[in-house]
Amino acid sequence: MILSKKQIQYLRGLAHPLKPTVLLGTNGLTEAVMAEIDLALAHHELIKVKVPSEDRALKAQMMDAIVREAKAVKIHTIGHILTLYKKADKPKIEIPR
Repeated sequence: MILSKKQIQYLRGLAHPLKPTVLLGTNGLTEAVMAEIDLALAHHELIKVKVPSEDRALKAQMMDAIVREAKAVKIHTIGHILTLYKKADKPKIEIPR
C-alpha cells in the first residue's frame, strides 16, 4: 500500500494523541509481540509501537522488521516510537484522496 504525502500527514495528525499500543520488552521482537501488533493493527488500523533500544542500528533493524512482518505502512518514527498503519477489512479510518 502506497500513501501520498497528504495521506501520511493526515494519519500523523490522527496518531499524534495516541499512546503506544505495543511495548517491546527485554526479549525484543518475538512471535508473541508480532501477534499482538497484528491484532492491534486489525482492531485499530493506526497504532504506535515503542521499541526501546540504546543501539540505533539495532532499533532501526527492529522497526524495519516490524513493518515488513506486519505488512503495514510506516507513517512516522520519533525516537523510540514507531507509528504504523494497516487498512482493516472493515476500515474505520477514512483517508482523504
